[in-house]
Amino acid sequence: MTRPRPQVMSLTEAAAERIRALSAASGKEIEGVRIGVKNGGCAGMEYTREYAKARGPHDEVIEDKGVKLLIDPTAVMFLLGTEMDYRADRMRSGFVFNNPNQTSACGCGESVSLTPAAEAEGNPVEAAE
Repeated sequence: MTRPRPQVMSLTEAAAERIRALSAASGKEIEGVRIGVKNGGCAGMEYTREYAKARGPHDEVIEDKGVKLLIDPTAVMFLLGTEMDYRADRMRSGFVFNNPNQTSACGCGESVSLTPAAEAEGNPVEAAE
């Protein structure tokens, strides 16, 4: 018996609605929105988002609330269990990642420190040779 594979990410209705609106306004033909992480910022890592014209050969594909997310394969372990939200208030608006693998964030909120999901569960991630 195989265990069901956990979904890497999910979207709130607000995030899905905002992505649909931005995609429609872009005027571009896109496959989905690619989500990833990269090294940078004062806390060490940053979330990335971009329109994807095509699916990459190793992208994790998630369809949630009518939106297709393409998860960069190098980001899967950092994003496992993440919920992407969209918030707008008087001071700012933007996408917010509610990530159980996030250990800290900088004051500006643009940079985060992440631990791969396996390490967070007490199973150290072994580097591939």
